[in-house]
Amino acid sequence: MSDTPAETRPDSKQPHKAENLLINLLFNIIAPTLILTKLSGDDQLGTTNAILVALAFPIGYGLKDMLGRGKVNLFSVLGVFSVAMTGGISLLGLDPKYLALKEAAVPATFGLATLVSMKTPYPLVKTFLYNDAILDIAAIDRRLADNGNRRPFERRLAMASLMVAGSFFLSSVLNYLLAILIVTAMPGTVEYNEQLGKMTALSFPVIALPATLVMVGAMIYLFTGITRLTGLDLEHIVKHRHKDN
Repeated sequence: MSDTPAETRPDSKQPHKAENLLINLLFNIIAPTLILTKLSGDDQLGTTNAILVALAFPIGYGLKDMLGRGKVNLFSVLGVFSVAMTGGISLLGLDPKYLALKEAAVPATFGLATLVSMKTPYPLVKTFLYNDAILDIAAIDRRLADNGNRRPFERRLAMASLMVAGSFFLSSVLNYLLAILIVTAMPGTVEYNEQLGKMTALSFPVIALPATLVMVGAMIYLFTGITRLTGLDLEHIVKHRHKDN
């Protein structure tokens, strides 16, 4: 028997590192939005340079993720779309209502993508909630198979997907209302940039909080279902770091 640990053997497979949702959102949505709203003034980056810098974040993160994981990052695609739309609205001096439509379109696209992904082998709910960065997926799958509860679990996973999609659709509606109420000035003016900054600041308590509560509700719904269907308690389904002896 070899004394070489499995993780150091040449033939052992190294799993891909799980995606970090917070870093995804930071590089693809939050940072580009802050750059466009806070650094696009003539005394700073300027409108065109701000768009280019903002685009660099989702494009760079998306390329890095694609090379490292071999998959296209949906967050990066939507981040590029969001930045390009915001920049285009500013450069073309379009009516603020188009900004409201764009603000609603991004989370709505996430919601639709979540629903569509339910019909594929890679449902997005597994990225948001049911992933091996949080849960011991192998142990859960084994116990589901032993208990004959795979089908009830899939139904619960589908319902959790609907709840996650609902959180994005809620964000879409709130985004639209917030943009319509706050951003009334024409693009290219100081007032427009100030209103855009105010909208961004308010989006966290007004939009992120309710959407997060719905997402947490989906997580609780899924986790309680897992514990009931597997017979394992929360301590045994949540992944723990291996401690050195």
